[in-house]
Amino acid sequence: MHTFKRWSVAAAAALVAGSAWAVMEAPEQDPMEKEIIEERIAPVGSVTAVDKEEAAEESGPMAASEVYSQVCAACHDNGAAGAPIMGEKGQWQPRADKGMDTLMDHALNGFNAMPAKGGNPSLSEEEVQAAIEYMLEETGISL
Repeated sequence: MHTFKRWSVAAAAALVAGSAWAVMEAPEQDPMEKEIIEERIAPVGSVTAVDKEEAAEESGPMAASEVYSQVCAACHDNGAAGAPIMGEKGQWQPRADKGMDTLMDHALNGFNAMPAKGGNPSLSEEEVQAAIEYMLEETGISL
């Protein structure tokens, strides 16, 4: 049993001495090699969490055409779920006759199959109204 302890102590001492020797004898690293290694292990990008509503406030309102193309066009380009197609005056005129207040109420709160704000809750009332006015104007209707 004593022999085992002696070997364990001797082995531990050899490991410590070998590690210390390796650290003391480490060769100087070539500066170019160090630069290459740092470049290779550098992060390729970063992620930043942003509050969508706060970002929208900072960047200002989207243009009406942007709101239309990003939110409204999915249904109003093809009449999905009964949506009036932009440019089809016969489909839009009866809705326009109800006035902007009704159109805004339906757009902001949802109506039939259309979700509130077309499914984009970060839109401001100003952006929603601009999109409605854009669709009416493109259809040839003025309020």
